[in-house]
Amino acid sequence: MSAPIWQWGAVTTAAAIRTGKITAEEAVEAALERMAACNKAVNAVTVDLSGEARQAARRADDTINAGTALGPLHGVPVTIKENVDQIGQATTNGIPAFAEVTADTDSPVVANLRKAGAIVIGRTNTPEFSLRWFTDNPLRGTTHNPWKEGITPGGSSGGAAAAVALGIGDIAHGNDLGGSLRYPAYACGLATIRPSFGRVPAYNPTAGEERPPTLQLMSVQGPIAREVRDVRLALGTMAQKDARDPWWVPAPLDGPRLATPIKVAVCKTPTGIACHEAVSKAIDQAADHLANAGYAVVAKDPPLMAEIAESWRTLLFTDTKVMSEAAFRKYGSDDINQVLADYLAASNVRDLDGYVHALADRTRLLRAWSMFMDDYPLALAPVSQVPPFPQGEDLRGPGRVKEMLDQQSMLYGINLLGLPSAAVPTGLHDGVPMGVQIIGPRLREDLCLDAAEAIERGTGILSQQLWSQT
Repeated sequence: MSAPIWQWGAVTTAAAIRTGKITAEEAVEAALERMAACNKAVNAVTVDLSGEARQAARRADDTINAGTALGPLHGVPVTIKENVDQIGQATTNGIPAFAEVTADTDSPVVANLRKAGAIVIGRTNTPEFSLRWFTDNPLRGTTHNPWKEGITPGGSSGGAAAAVALGIGDIAHGNDLGGSLRYPAYACGLATIRPSFGRVPAYNPTAGEERPPTLQLMSVQGPIAREVRDVRLALGTMAQKDARDPWWVPAPLDGPRLATPIKVAVCKTPTGIACHEAVSKAIDQAADHLANAGYAVVAKDPPLMAEIAESWRTLLFTDTKVMSEAAFRKYGSDDINQVLADYLAASNVRDLDGYVHALADRTRLLRAWSMFMDDYPLALAPVSQVPPFPQGEDLRGPGRVKEMLDQQSMLYGINLLGLPSAAVPTGLHDGVPMGVQIIGPRLREDLCLDAAEAIERGTGILSQQLWSQT
């Protein structure tokens, strides 16, 4: 372990603290020093919690000295996205009017990380209402991709991804309604898991009312990290029961072993649109790594992706128009209102009759995938069908927004299905990270992460290449 502590990752750091090789104070201080050195250039961490983190680290070391049993993340530095409640902090969601909406208790995901011993060193940036694949807002400003200027770090967990890619914390919290974990991981060369619906409890006590129905079904909380094993560790801590979320499912994190070789369907044209050549190459590289690890890799597009993507747009933006549009108009900037208008124009917003029928038809789409995954337990697919977008690409008008939605269809379609999906990098194209996603059956995150680790073994830890540049 000759590398600096901030490069170690969560598994290594937690083990070193547990065995006394380093202290929690040393681990946290290394992350804080890295934040002081790197954050200004990318604007990933928007709320610096250095003072609180140092105090928490001292308490963590006192706990070790007292011989108390330690949690799996004891002393590990982490960041939290600014759209979930954290006691004493504002849940801004990128909106100036919400700068004083201060939480008096932790959301379940924050509470679970703290119970595991993690130490929060800062809060990370998000777009307004967490609704864009770009991380920019009038309250905190723009988050930049640490790999290449002018390219999005992804959204809406772009601050989370940019921070952990640079070594500002070992685990970054994020969430995913339309790819907001997987797309930032893709753009910043990281690993993540979009958990199954019901796996990680979610609730914001500061919310004035319950979320729209499809957000309840499609939005999930999860971790972003530099290594797949750290994602696995973080998922286990985040997934602990919290009674405030009645959708939480008490399912084991490791399911029964499947007959080998496990069949993987390789998908390059999910909605009939071919991938960019760099994305196609990334999928081929990942497929080769899986084949070398003993998986049975078969070229096979999964069913009904065009219908699934259209259903996601219909349901989400009907919900948004009914329950959220007024808040966008009242509190949002001109940019987010333009983006929302273009999203609505590109979506089949329905009346009550059409909405109810579309929601009922979701089961048909899930059934098709359930039957497909009986034959192909895993699907290897693009995160996005094109390399990461230039910054602000969604401000180029409704035609471009519709095109972008088509290019991201495999990304957000998985949210409609409620399935787990791991994202993992495969290398660089023109200096920008590339990667893939591995989709599995519901509540089988373990299968997704196993496959992601097989790809990672072939690719290596991509962030290490970034560090030589920063």
